Amino acid sequence: MKAGKPVRTYGQGRGPAIAWWGNPAARALIWQALLAIAVISLFVWAGRNVVTNLRASHITWGFGFLAEPASFDITGSLIPFRAGDSYGRALMAGFGNTLTASLTAIVIATALGFVVGVARLSNNALVARSASAYVEVLRNTPLLLQLLVWYNVVLKALPGPRQSIALPGGLLLNNRGLYGPWPVESPGWNAVGAGLLTALGLCIGLAAWSARRRREGKAALTLWAIAPAVLICLPLAAAWLTAGSLVGALPVTWPELRGFNVGGGVTLLPEFVALVLGLSLYTSAFIAEIVRSGVQAVPKGQREAGRALGLGEGPILRLIVIPQALRLIIPPLTGQYLNLTKNSSLAVAIGYPDLVSIGAGPVLQNTGQALEVISLIMLIYLGLSLLTALLMNWWNARMALAER
Repeated sequence: MKAGKPVRTYGQGRGPAIAWWGNPAARALIWQALLAIAVISLFVWAGRNVVTNLRASHITWGFGFLAEPASFDITGSLIPFRAGDSYGRALMAGFGNTLTASLTAIVIATALGFVVGVARLSNNALVARSASAYVEVLRNTPLLLQLLVWYNVVLKALPGPRQSIALPGGLLLNNRGLYGPWPVESPGWNAVGAGLLTALGLCIGLAAWSARRRREGKAALTLWAIAPAVLICLPLAAAWLTAGSLVGALPVTWPELRGFNVGGGVTLLPEFVALVLGLSLYTSAFIAEIVRSGVQAVPKGQREAGRALGLGEGPILRLIVIPQALRLIIPPLTGQYLNLTKNSSLAVAIGYPDLVSIGAGPVLQNTGQALEVISLIMLIYLGLSLLTALLMNWWNARMALAER
């Protein structure tokens, strides 16, 4: 063999010598390093380009504008805001509106999705086909189009305040929004709040105790019956002990016609109602399919075992099928919750003052800090999505079967 420069090899003493260019692990490491260098170089180039353009446009970088006073108002904000408050508070008001709309739509979409998903499996042909039509129509129609229909076609076509539609529970509906009763600050309502927090803590404790009993092989608690009773009775008992009677302890202001408008109570803007309706109905169609597939994935033998025990179809579904289906439903359900939260940014199309509408609208226009405002909006949505995923993953881990 011709003498020459020795070839660097890996793995000597463990088998045949392999040159570094023939080692898959070494090649993968090199490609990863090259990719990392390319990505870092791209970010460095983009950063230098941004800095150069900012200097050329005489725009200063920084978040000091968040403390400056704003010159606009926000109507229908959960966090009170008026002209003169800071831009940072304006973004917080928008975030509060986004969070309120998203949480409300998540609750409604989940309830509707479970009902429609189970209805699709009904033995009644009319119920099953109606649920199927609901899913196919809503799922295959763009969400933005649905929002525009709800806002411009349905809500804006309602009568004016003087011809408001009276709904059960003292609600009034017209083209200016949905009006409902609202509690007046009093010791009774403070007691209700304290009682509700206590009831929530008690329910969490009961759930932990029930889980421990289940792990020990004992009968679990019927939390679906106990928790609602605790959440209702404990706050009412606290209010009754505070004032001696529920009627006087919980004063409420009711909406009523005053001149050419409705006064009193609380007002839900038509933009908020349209956004919640659009998001909840659209997302419920996807959740219904998730529920349907999860229920069908439970082995048929589980139903047959329930019938052998003498259970009806309702108890079988509630006690046997749904608890097992949840283990399959929760992961894709997480994706739908994340999509709903991000889809709430479409509120800008109907004028609802959410985070995107306020941040990319008056805040950006008045300050000119486009990069900072857009970055803040992205970070807020990222944090909200990560928090949602964290909570759903925790729930999924709690529902998963324990491997032994």
